[in-house]
This record gives sequence, structure tokens and C-alpha cells, in this order.
Amino acid sequence: MINASIKQESIQEFKVGIADLKVASSPHHIITLGLGSCVGIVIFDKFVRVGGMVHIMLPDSTQFKNSDNPAKFADTGIRLLLGELLKIGGRQSNLVAKIAGGAQMFKGHTSNLLNIGERNIKKTRDVLNSLKIPLIAEDTGGSKGRTMILQMDSGKVLVRTVGCLPREI
Repeated sequence: MINASIKQESIQEFKVGIADLKVASSPHHIITLGLGSCVGIVIFDKFVRVGGMVHIMLPDSTQFKNSDNPAKFADTGIRLLLGELLKIGGRQSNLVAKIAGGAQMFKGHTSNLLNIGERNIKKTRDVLNSLKIPLIAEDTGGSKGRTMILQMDSGKVLVRTVGCLPREI
């Protein structure tokens, strides 16, 4: 009997905090928890198998004096993520995006000013469009929090919404 052992590369899981971003390559995973009104943006190169995620809190850095952390805002965080992906071998022409989050977490607040989730979604779409990165899937809005997981080997993005089964977007 021949004992053939196959060495498998262990899959690491990189956690993205609020106002944070991470990039990685296959076969690793990137995960973010606690997407309420925040939006998680995944950008992935399906040919090179590199990708990343940013967890933005607010739409527009120009509205704040303290905007030291570009990952906190859609207008700066998505551009920062793009730059990091290009550094690790991603090609602009291969990139696609998926987003999740942007919930309206506080019932009764219908004012656009207070609906941060809706404003985050809109700004995210606008920035991706300006960078010519196709938005191919999303799970946004509603009133429940989400977890988002990028599986680098396949490019699959799984979203777990509170009280629901996980689904692929």
C-alpha cells in the first residue's frame, strides 16, 4: 500500500474591520461582520484571482474635517482598494465589484440626511461607475445587518443576513 499525502495550502481568513480594508490572493477568504448602514465593497480579478474588500461607514470624506482614514469613506476607500489590488497584480480591465449592506437600521427615519445606508449605496455605485468597475451583484438595503465573505479561489461572495440563510451574490 502506498501512502501518498497531498500537501494542501491552508486557507487563511482575513477579517476586515469597520473603516478597514484587506487584499489577498487565492485560496484565502476575506470577511467582514456588522454591515448595518455600512457598505462592504468587494473588488475581484477573476483571472489573476486576487481581490479585496473595504468596509466603508460614510459616503463622502469631503463632508468631514477629520478624514485621516480613507477606508472610512466610499469616495476614498474604493480608490484605495483599487490601488492596493493593482499593486498585487490585479488588472483594471479584469475587475468586477459586488456590494452588500446599506441597511436602514433606525426605523422611522426617512430623511435622506439620516439614511446613511442609502447614501452609502448611492455613493458606492457612483464611485465604481466613475472607475469603470462593473457592479455585477449586490445585496443592499432593508433593515437587517449582514456579514460578507469573499472566497478568493472561486470569486464567490456569500452574504449572511441576520435571521436568513446565507446566499451567494
